[in-house]
Amino acid sequence: MAKLKALLRKEDGSATIEFVILFPALMTLFLMVVETGVLMTRGVMLDRAVDISMRQLRLGTLNPMTPDGLRTAICSNAVIIPDCPNILTVELRPISTATWTPLGGAATCINRDEEIDPVLDFIPGVTNDMMLVRVCAKFDPFFPSGALASQIVTDDGGYALVAMSAYVNEP
Repeated sequence: MAKLKALLRKEDGSATIEFVILFPALMTLFLMVVETGVLMTRGVMLDRAVDISMRQLRLGTLNPMTPDGLRTAICSNAVIIPDCPNILTVELRPISTATWTPLGGAATCINRDEEIDPVLDFIPGVTNDMMLVRVCAKFDPFFPSGALASQIVTDDGGYALVAMSAYVNEP
């Protein structure tokens, strides 16, 4: 009985127990911070690329004015977006200045489970039209098994970042 009491009073390994309890929580927090940082960096770079491309479009330096031309311009301005042309969708549509109706519904992104790309509106508009562009990029999470990825991932295993911009067609 005395040996059992002495064994229970020993404090050897107490730091190991604290480590085993705290390490998973700290690692989860660390992975979530890294995932959030990557997500925010990609989002900022996508917004920047859309803004630069819209400026080129307004100034008339973006030729040809096609969905693929606009996608190529956005991808060339987005530095850290991997496999950009294959994960990006671009919607362009005039907005009625009488009703100010925005683009309807959620952004249409590429569904990687299907082989067919979605058909999107791409209407360049005419002089003095207010144009709204919506770009969606689908990314794989940096840590797919992380706690944050389980909250933001869609059915096809990726998460979507959406950037929007507006401009007026100059005469």
